[in-house]
Amino acid sequence: MSMPEGFMPVTLDLMDEYEAFRQRTPRRSADYTFTNLWGWAAYYGLSLAFRDDLVWIHQSSPEPKYWTPVGDWNAADWESHPEIRAGVTLHRAPDELARLLATRLNGRVRAEESREQWEYLYSREELATLGGNKFHKKKNHVNGFRKLYGEDYRVLDNAGNPRGIEDVLELQEVWCHWRDCENNHSLQAENDVIFRVAGNWSRLPHLRGGALYVDDKMAAFAIGEALDAETLVVHFEKGQSDYRGAYQAINNAFVLHAGEGFSVINREQDLGEEGLRQAKETYNPIGFLKKSRLVISPEGD
Repeated sequence: MSMPEGFMPVTLDLMDEYEAFRQRTPRRSADYTFTNLWGWAAYYGLSLAFRDDLVWIHQSSPEPKYWTPVGDWNAADWESHPEIRAGVTLHRAPDELARLLATRLNGRVRAEESREQWEYLYSREELATLGGNKFHKKKNHVNGFRKLYGEDYRVLDNAGNPRGIEDVLELQEVWCHWRDCENNHSLQAENDVIFRVAGNWSRLPHLRGGALYVDDKMAAFAIGEALDAETLVVHFEKGQSDYRGAYQAINNAFVLHAGEGFSVINREQDLGEEGLRQAKETYNPIGFLKKSRLVISPEGD
């Protein structure tokens, strides 16, 4: 897996520098949190190039491609970047950037919708209260879980609940065995990422986590972080199949506790998997962070 000249591997010592660029990005996508880039760096062969005004992101596996640069898109001198001059396709590009570049690059941009990359957005209040008929089944599952198993919710961190991280890794291992991860490439990849992220919890200060326990045993966990001042993104969510309603219960509990102060919950994309799409739609999204592929023709064409 080779990286272009001037690019470097995604390492933890780049987190603060990268985060300074991300904070200036007008539309912040779950794809571009440092947690996501670092967690999936080995799987996608990701590398970064820090320029004066943007951070460029390159993927080398399973095929080479560029993700959308991070930084202040409005202030960036797009025309000065060699990738833009030579022509490039930018993947996972929020629609806000598509509109900006269509204007700035004088008709050189063609946007191709990437529905599988759209991120699902939900009302934090709706997921916390589960009110109304559209959440009736979800609320029944949550109430059923609480009636059967109680409401032992614990914050995940290295201080107040140091055992919790070990419990996450143990539950994930059990979950992966149950789902036969060894024979499912995508589930095994996600498993590796969860072990990498949770196993380095103390080195990723932006993480927020919560878990439900039954008889002092972890039944479900969720891990996320602040995407911006209004939005909490949920990166991972897993539950023990032995506990009925565990997924609905951890979804609700995490939003209720970790989501306090936020108005929007971002539950990431469905990657075109029909079952995952249906599951995300049952929580009644209020909108999407829409993304596309931006095909930029070479300068002078």
